[in-house]
Amino acid sequence: MLGNGSDKATMEYTLKYNPPMDLTVAKTNLKEIKQVLEQLGVVFILGSGTCLGATRDKALMPWDDDIDLLSVLGVNGLTEAKVDAVADALRGKGYFIREFAMANSKAFATVKNYVRISLECVRTVDDIIYLFPGGFKIPASMFTQPKEIEFLGEQFLVPNPPEDYLRLKYGEEWMVPKKAGEYEIDVVGKIPDAGFVGQPLRIRVIDHEGNPVSEAEVVLVGSGRSRTDQGGYAQLLLPGPDFCSLIIRYPEHEQVLYMEEIEPGQTYVYRADAASKAASGVSGEIGTLGNLLLVE
Repeated sequence: MLGNGSDKATMEYTLKYNPPMDLTVAKTNLKEIKQVLEQLGVVFILGSGTCLGATRDKALMPWDDDIDLLSVLGVNGLTEAKVDAVADALRGKGYFIREFAMANSKAFATVKNYVRISLECVRTVDDIIYLFPGGFKIPASMFTQPKEIEFLGEQFLVPNPPEDYLRLKYGEEWMVPKKAGEYEIDVVGKIPDAGFVGQPLRIRVIDHEGNPVSEAEVVLVGSGRSRTDQGGYAQLLLPGPDFCSLIIRYPEHEQVLYMEEIEPGQTYVYRADAASKAASGVSGEIGTLGNLLLVE
């Protein structure tokens, strides 16, 4: 269900189907949230695809599905309590807020008038910042000593230097324009396995005809990978509940599930037909929240 534009139903719809933003509304919402953050003394930077568009195109990318903002906990007086104050202030301005329990950050997403804007407040560990997906590593100095640029007629901060951040995030071809479904594959495809230690979870892979797929490769991005057995089950390890990216591969099929909420001790089912319906990518299939069905 689409929802009224500023409610839970709208949030879930935008997370599942990733519709492109209305750029006029996106600019209005971004400037309003910028004003709230500045009034509360929260220093933030443009991240991910928003930084890419601002740096490369000097504009929001017309196919982007959200705006990504980042800040650093423990720097410039940012505390978790202040992050909660930001969320409360935005609720007062008509934004629906969904909080996310992330391993390396305190994060929430907002939606108003069908446009989603996320604020991820990250923690530094030994001068490194670990970002979604898969604990993607960035030198903390890129965020704690940001660069000011002009964007949308105002001054914004971006990682410093933005070119190095975008190269780390999207690869050497970050200057080549790519639509949704292409750059996500670039991001997850180059993150090495870290070999998480944790508790097992199972993912069952079902093909378009409803049959279990054996020998399918299931990659938990940043952690490890497994192949399905004759019943279609693959087992992976995860330290605790988290939002993760996965890749499902078997002959003539490859899909990135960019943002899935999963936890150890559970069994999930991936259905190729359901995932295809939720896909929003232009080339290849990109799914997001809700492509895995939890088996009770």
